[in-house]
Amino acid sequence: MHATVHLLRKSDFPALRRRPLRTLQVNLGYRCNQSCQHCHVNAGPHRSEALDADNAALIVQLLRRGDIHTLDLTGGAPELHAPFRTLVVQARAAGVRVIDRCNLSVLFEPGQQGLAEFLAEQGVDVTASLPCYTEDNVDAQRGDGVFEKSIHALQWLNRLGYGDPDSGLALDLVYNPLGPYLPPSQAQLEADYKRLLGERYGIVFNRLLTIANMPIQRFGSTLVSKGQFDDYMALLRASHRDDNLDGVMCRDTVSVDWQGYLYDCDFNQMLGLPLGARIGGGAPSRVHLRDLLPTLDALAGQPITVAAHCYGCTAGQGSSCGGALSSSRQAVSA
Repeated sequence: MHATVHLLRKSDFPALRRRPLRTLQVNLGYRCNQSCQHCHVNAGPHRSEALDADNAALIVQLLRRGDIHTLDLTGGAPELHAPFRTLVVQARAAGVRVIDRCNLSVLFEPGQQGLAEFLAEQGVDVTASLPCYTEDNVDAQRGDGVFEKSIHALQWLNRLGYGDPDSGLALDLVYNPLGPYLPPSQAQLEADYKRLLGERYGIVFNRLLTIANMPIQRFGSTLVSKGQFDDYMALLRASHRDDNLDGVMCRDTVSVDWQGYLYDCDFNQMLGLPLGARIGGGAPSRVHLRDLLPTLDALAGQPITVAAHCYGCTAGQGSSCGGALSSSRQAVSA
């Protein structure tokens, strides 16, 4: 595995500051039933890192304060980690929106019986990975047989009401490029997904979210191995748009790792760049959930840690965990 953080430190990415915190994105751990080529977490079946009950309790304390509107649960496969269902139930009881970043095939894993029904009963928004609408492309990126399971999972979620605009159960799909390219137009690709998945499999969903691949962890290592890292970074830098800066997710989101430490985004978490750290400015002390509880209001106006990978969020139509920042723009592709 080639580390890329040292290649990203030197950067002229514009300075950013935080707005009030609205979303808490929690990585419950790196264990996953898949090992996708584009995974910026380097997740897989043999990872053992996992959020414990004490840190889960701190998360619930934060949610009960009423400042945070959304709990965004990710991994690995978040559903494979013990605190998942407890966090969902307690967050929903506190009136917080919950997003489950689901890889779909996890619905068929041992011990996950009733997972789809649980998500529907709790009114959880499902954001599901489906990097293409064809079997060959999905299986090439995510493993043999994943596409078929994904289709069955989407049909299952549809039967429970997911994707029906009148049900209140949101089902969004996520597209990642297969290589070192920017995503195509989100609006155009969404129309293709809806038409083809509807015609072939009777599947409906609410939105397609296009997300650029980040040059870190497994994907970044692959770029280095293939001699494509510099070209991909040049593409991101050349495609930067200042008007995307206002919408980047780090403005009002904090990312929490499995140990309870805080970062400006999930990508910084994977690079080990702590909340508000200064690149090249020594080794700042890490901030933990327990430190955030009494100082939550002080986050607004604080600097955000930036480095060269941040161009992945501002290139072309922009990219965030909520998809394109301007879906009306056509991203530049190589």
